Amino acid sequence: MSRAAFATLLLIALVMGANHVAARVAFDHGADVATAVVFRSGLTALVVAALLWPQRRQIRFGARHRWALPAIGALIAVQSLCLYSAVARLPVALALLAFNTHPLSTALWARLVYGQHAERRLWLAMPVMLAGLALALDVAGAASGLGAAAQWSRIGAGVAFALAASAAFGLALVLTQHEAGTLDGRLRTAATMAQVALLALLGVAWNGGFQLPTAAAGWWGLAALTLLYGSGFTLMFTVLPRLGVVGNSAIMNAEPVFALALAWVVLGQAIAPSQVAGSLVVVGTVMWLGLRPR
Repeated sequence: MSRAAFATLLLIALVMGANHVAARVAFDHGADVATAVVFRSGLTALVVAALLWPQRRQIRFGARHRWALPAIGALIAVQSLCLYSAVARLPVALALLAFNTHPLSTALWARLVYGQHAERRLWLAMPVMLAGLALALDVAGAASGLGAAAQWSRIGAGVAFALAASAAFGLALVLTQHEAGTLDGRLRTAATMAQVALLALLGVAWNGGFQLPTAAAGWWGLAALTLLYGSGFTLMFTVLPRLGVVGNSAIMNAEPVFALALAWVVLGQAIAPSQVAGSLVVVGTVMWLGLRPR
């Protein structure tokens, strides 16, 4: 891998981690999850569509794409809403760590939907990853001193949202690989983000309208998450292919580490040393999985 590719992957991880920290700022100052998803997905769809516009005559959808893309869009909408809901309830880095179990979700869905057997490497990684996650989340309440019951009453909803996001994203990845893998990545992204924005807009209408920030910091957070998310995805689907790097390279799983540092600086969120150790175990395991020979 070239230095430019490596640096770009790290930049994307930083940008996406910062996106979630900015989202928490927006949520803490009055914005709701559906509003944030509409803003960030709508802008991303417009940016990627603009990049595709010069090649519009080459765009073709196959029969499988016509049912797979709506399904993938719906799953990414669920993933987006659930992940931001987790970010609103948990320390940002911990929400991302729980979501980063998606390699396990992906393997499970591949087995259930397409009958694919998981690699031995994944079975070896699974207990290590889950143990690290349990340590990071402080499921026994030892680091917080609250005890297991009180700790789960505090983090349970956020963890459930993060794991639901992981499950939805895992299924979306499986469908993308098997049903939409031949479609141009930029076209797939534009179509998916447009659907996510529309579905989130329905959620906004269901909730009685947009819930916008009530303070300047919230507006800055909403603007930053929109810009950062759009920038991250634009880099992922336009720059990386030219560098010869797969968009979901394992190096980008450093995102929770960047989020941990940024959340400490921006939000004052700190976690116990044992939770930091658990976080590093999860990130290291996911990267080990992603760096396996292909």
